[in-house]
Amino acid sequence: MVDYHAANNQLSAGGVQTYMEQENDWDRDLLLDPAWEKQQRKTFTAWCNSHLRKAGTQIENIEEDFRDGLKLMLLLEVISGERLAKPERGKMRVHKINNVNKALDFIASKGVKLVSIGAEEIVDGNAKMTLGMIWTIILRFAIQDISVEETSAKEGLLLWCQRKTAPYKNVNVQNFHISWKDGLAFNALIHRHRPDLIDYDSLRKDDPVTNLNNAFEVAEKHLDIPKMLDAEDIVNTARPDEKAIMTYVSSFYHAFSGAQKAETAANRICKVLAVNQENEQMMEDYEKLASDLLEWIRRTIPWLENRTQEKTVNDMQAKQEDFRDYRTVHKPPKVQEKCQLEISFNTLQTKLRLSNRPAFMPSEGRMVSDINGAWHTLEGAEKGYEEWILSEIRRLERLEHLAEKFHQKAAIHESWTDGKEAMLTQKDYETSTLSEVKALLRKHEAFESDLAAHQDRVEQIAAIAQELNELDYYDSASVNARCQKICDQWDVLGALTLSRKESLERTEKQLESIDELYLEYAKRAAPFNNWMEGAMEDLQDMFIVHNIEEIQGLITAHEQFKSTLSEANKEREAIQAIQAEVQKIAQSNGIKLSGANPYTTITPESIDNKWEKAMAMVPLRDNALQEELNKQNSNDTLRATFATQANAVGAYIQAKMEEIGRISIEMNGTLEDQLTSLRDYQKTIMSYMPEINKLEGYHQLIQEALIFDNQYTSYTMEHLRVGWEQLLTTIARTINEVENQILTRDAKGISQEQLYEYRASFNHFDKDHSGALMAEEFKACLISLGYDVENDKQGDSEFARIMGIVDPNGSGAVTFQAFIDFMSKETTDTDTADQVIASFKILAADKNFITAEELRRELPPDQAEYCIARMAPYTGPDGVPGALDYMSFSTALYGESDL
Repeated sequence: MVDYHAANNQLSAGGVQTYMEQENDWDRDLLLDPAWEKQQRKTFTAWCNSHLRKAGTQIENIEEDFRDGLKLMLLLEVISGERLAKPERGKMRVHKINNVNKALDFIASKGVKLVSIGAEEIVDGNAKMTLGMIWTIILRFAIQDISVEETSAKEGLLLWCQRKTAPYKNVNVQNFHISWKDGLAFNALIHRHRPDLIDYDSLRKDDPVTNLNNAFEVAEKHLDIPKMLDAEDIVNTARPDEKAIMTYVSSFYHAFSGAQKAETAANRICKVLAVNQENEQMMEDYEKLASDLLEWIRRTIPWLENRTQEKTVNDMQAKQEDFRDYRTVHKPPKVQEKCQLEISFNTLQTKLRLSNRPAFMPSEGRMVSDINGAWHTLEGAEKGYEEWILSEIRRLERLEHLAEKFHQKAAIHESWTDGKEAMLTQKDYETSTLSEVKALLRKHEAFESDLAAHQDRVEQIAAIAQELNELDYYDSASVNARCQKICDQWDVLGALTLSRKESLERTEKQLESIDELYLEYAKRAAPFNNWMEGAMEDLQDMFIVHNIEEIQGLITAHEQFKSTLSEANKEREAIQAIQAEVQKIAQSNGIKLSGANPYTTITPESIDNKWEKAMAMVPLRDNALQEELNKQNSNDTLRATFATQANAVGAYIQAKMEEIGRISIEMNGTLEDQLTSLRDYQKTIMSYMPEINKLEGYHQLIQEALIFDNQYTSYTMEHLRVGWEQLLTTIARTINEVENQILTRDAKGISQEQLYEYRASFNHFDKDHSGALMAEEFKACLISLGYDVENDKQGDSEFARIMGIVDPNGSGAVTFQAFIDFMSKETTDTDTADQVIASFKILAADKNFITAEELRRELPPDQAEYCIARMAPYTGPDGVPGALDYMSFSTALYGESDL
């Protein structure tokens, strides 16, 4: 039966008031309905006997058997567990009154004010007063200690009945009279706690007598609850007596109170395990996201560090396009993942602190600092990769230009040397006349002049080949082979020229005649011809420039060249005049010229043809230079456009970064209002994204135009990208801080006013607005909040203890989140390992171990299996096969061990 001893001394002032109200109710009901009085007699008599039988006695007539006060005092001793004053054994009326008064005084000592109930009425056998007294005792010792979710007594008992019978059909407990007439509620209570005793589905709502008798018999036989009412008394009464039903139902409550404690313990364990399972899932999610991000970084860095050179500008521009795709398509989602990883880590740590769990330590190499380190390495490789691409494009442009220039000069030189070896090796002077030999000698001297003039071209060809080798030109082998061939041929020509000259000079002594005019013509025509060839070569020369100054320099040089054309034309006319003078002399003297000028192969016609070609090239060169000037002007406009947008974006990012810093300090309103404002602010910032995309478009145009410098702005695209990413990350972190404050407030029950007070105190002492308090600032803040940390031995010790909590790493600074965590721990309570151990001990029926069967019976399936999988076998001497150690498991939930 029920043990009421523990409740004897728990009646509060509110309980006294409750009894007074109940007793007033009894006064109003003094004129009992006969049917109710009958039900109360049976119920109260059975209730009293259920306790008196522990003392080896019972009563038959409730108003007669309590008249002498002896059994009344005995009843109070049994249900209270206390000894009353020694009763008087006399048979006189005064002895009986004294005994009853002792009992009434004991009831009054328990905080119960008895109204209209005196010892004389009990001694006189007043049935209504006796029933009223017994009801008061039942209220005080059987019903008042019932408590369910902060409700007690009648309301608590009713709520308990409603909770237990809620799943059952045809049961709707709203009171302690009509709701119990059909007997289903009694059967539902028994079936809820002992389903093996009742076949609930076989009961019918239209057979209340059978239902009631079934419940009363099962309760008496198996639950040790005496039968307090007859089924017919309840069924045949329009409204059963509420006090009788409450007394009966309270016996069921106390019979099942052990199961209620087990349910409460199970709920506590379920709550703790649910928190632990959620935290473990967050840990697994963090580990996976961190692993995926690190794997992506690991795969990406080698690609960014690859410096394999390409052969052409187009190939390198394809790499540049791949890199641009990486920056705009592949990297931004990873930036978001990195930000989300930090947010998830901070949220998890906050939840662990709030649930009194140890901090989460990710696997080796997966800390947030490791992620940041890998990310820093990635960005370093990224910056170096972009710079390398641009330098390679410049190098390949230079190589292609040099290679084209090399082959152009080589072709001109090879064209010039074609046939020269055959000419130098012929021995025509051996059969020539003196005049012919002199002519051959002069012709050879002219050739030497021509040869010397071509020396510069050969040196230029060799220099270009050398530069191509130094710049690692991919086709250096063919360039070197062609250059070597030209140099070898040039050496042969030099040797042959020297040999022929020596042969002619040996023959010259025998030859005297020479035509001076031809010689003069040859001497002047050769350099002029070389000048024209050089001029045509320069007019066709390829050029590459990167700014307006360089093209303007080329235009200036071209204008200087054009200014020399007048003098060059005079020289051409003078050379042509020499040839005209030869013709004039020949005609004047009747000389028949044998053929061409023996000293040179340069004819007046070839000079005129080359001159005409050179003059035709001049306007073509003018057009090419003008087109390049237009292109450079266009590039300069593009630079200015990019600079205007970049300066605007840079100023915007700088302003927003400063604004966020102020907002994080000056935020007002509720945390939800602050969170809404921050999210609106985040949307405002994200609405600026089209301007960033516009700037990316300008940057792409600049790269496509091969523009490598910009004097109109100090901002680079890389700088602005980093600033934009930092801006987005800062607002996301600020939002996460407010979310964690909300989580802290809700989990710890901290009021909005307390948070405002903590924030105001923190901001007041954060003089430099750094978001953290140094040690002395934090001490002043604690003093302002009422903590005794003054500069004495005890205060210093307390302050050192608090600093060990808020600054475990010894950095010397306290963040606002650490400050909130500390204040929430100081003002709220959380589950402890001892509480969880105590809950498990209830489920284990006070044993030091628990079995898998008990866990499956008391806990939901998933959480029961969770415990079974993680509990170690019990090794104590009192164990049984399959016993599990719930104490070490509970300790591990709050300790350093990894479940």
